[in-house]
Amino acid sequence: MAASSYVHGATDAPLLGETVGENLRATVERFPERDALVVCDQGFRASYRQLWDLTTRLALALLAHGIARGDRVGIWAPNRYEWVVTQYATARIGAILVNVNPAYRAHELEYALKQSGIRFLLHARRFRSADYAAIVGSVRAGCPALTETVVLDDGWDALLEESAAVDDATLAEREASLRFDDPINIQYTSGTTGAPKGATLSHHNILNNGYFCGEILGYTEADRIAVPVPFYHCFGMVIGNLACTSHGSCIVVPSEGFDPAATLAAVEKERCTSIYGVPTMFIAQLNHADFDRTDFSSLRTGVMAGSPCPIEVMKQVRERMNVREITICYGMTETSPVSTQTRVDDSVERRVSSVGRIHPHAEIKVIDPETGRVVPRGTSGELCTRGYCVMLGYWDDPKATAVAIDEARWMHTGDLATMDGDGYVRIVGRIKDMIIRGGENVYPREVEEFLYTHPDIEDAQVIGVPSARYGEEVMAWVRLKAGAAVTGEQLRAFCHGEIATYKIPRYWKFVESFPLTVTGKVQKYKMREISTAELKLTAAAGIETA
Repeated sequence: MAASSYVHGATDAPLLGETVGENLRATVERFPERDALVVCDQGFRASYRQLWDLTTRLALALLAHGIARGDRVGIWAPNRYEWVVTQYATARIGAILVNVNPAYRAHELEYALKQSGIRFLLHARRFRSADYAAIVGSVRAGCPALTETVVLDDGWDALLEESAAVDDATLAEREASLRFDDPINIQYTSGTTGAPKGATLSHHNILNNGYFCGEILGYTEADRIAVPVPFYHCFGMVIGNLACTSHGSCIVVPSEGFDPAATLAAVEKERCTSIYGVPTMFIAQLNHADFDRTDFSSLRTGVMAGSPCPIEVMKQVRERMNVREITICYGMTETSPVSTQTRVDDSVERRVSSVGRIHPHAEIKVIDPETGRVVPRGTSGELCTRGYCVMLGYWDDPKATAVAIDEARWMHTGDLATMDGDGYVRIVGRIKDMIIRGGENVYPREVEEFLYTHPDIEDAQVIGVPSARYGEEVMAWVRLKAGAAVTGEQLRAFCHGEIATYKIPRYWKFVESFPLTVTGKVQKYKMREISTAELKLTAAAGIETA
């Protein structure tokens, strides 16, 4: 009888039973003078002692403003040193930090402010083309819970000065009252339908997840991690900041928002040993004019995550960027975020073909979405996660929480996966992204991986579009390498005989870029909307299929 697709991350390494503030204090005591945070475009550099002192001043200032345990404090800003200070200061006083997506505009900001009941908002004056200060002003009247706002650019120093109004004993008393199971973070998920949901995470959730990511990457106080991914997202805040501070490593922030040139420069100048990114970020660096001039000799490891990682990109990062111990992380905001990760000593084949094995102390299973039964190894089904990493729930949304987390506390991810005999997991698609063409299941990831083997293709994304005859047809959006010229017919011929006929895209669209979220994830639902309109398939979209 085939083994079932269930595994538990049994380990002798204990979970950390402490708050984020307690963990940071321990690191400060061990490595007070080592670099903790470098923000290149702000010219900011702080040791662990200096970072601790800044978090103390902000924590005292927030107490002076009457911020109670459980109050929501929002931050709406790109990657700046003030973001990191706010993350740890709010954790130290038991406030719940609400991460506001830098890409939000008035309607979305107002929703987040109201839904989470943000009382105190710190925000940048502007970012890129958005005038944050004006947007906050336009929605503030409709947000009764919001009593105070501070513009980081010109109000930060004055806010820190208010720390003098509260004594250290008051802060110590607050810190002593906290429990590691308390909620300290709300992160809004960027759903493709409906309003965003606020995944609510505790000290225990995110501190342990960051810690074990760092353990798997072999972090020590000698490591310097380039973090070009946004802090508002778990990738930056947990796999980045908390993995670093729980190991005494240094957080290196290249720029406010992702910039390939700034990232390459930071790696070289700061002698980074690790680098993070979603696949599109690595692709941008690999194809940048500065790439061949960059010294990557300091790099050892890193994380590629956030969306499926193309095998060819993974190979290039490993070979051309010297990231020999690159790992893949899989997870979601609701699981703090990581539930599986490749290991630095996994074979190259394992690291380029899977999302690794179970994280310590977590559980995963692959189930038949229809019956809920665990499937045999090698059979695809929905991936579910359980353990310390599963969120407390969606903020003020018990119905959505009950849909996502079942009675046995399994988080249903919506991802289609297989688990092999050694427990390695492979993501084969999203339940909603899976294409059903004439009764045949087509997994976009499989077709994309094949298209990446074409020498002229830089990036490819596969979607399903409506079909009156088959229910859905396969379509590929393709970005060609510079100077390349190839037609859809030529690509169709390239596929013929290599993949099943029903998997070969019927439609081809050549593009310079894909619609992306602020974290670099491809928005396939937008691609479907655009393609359905351009191909005049709207009528077919209304046809119901079994």
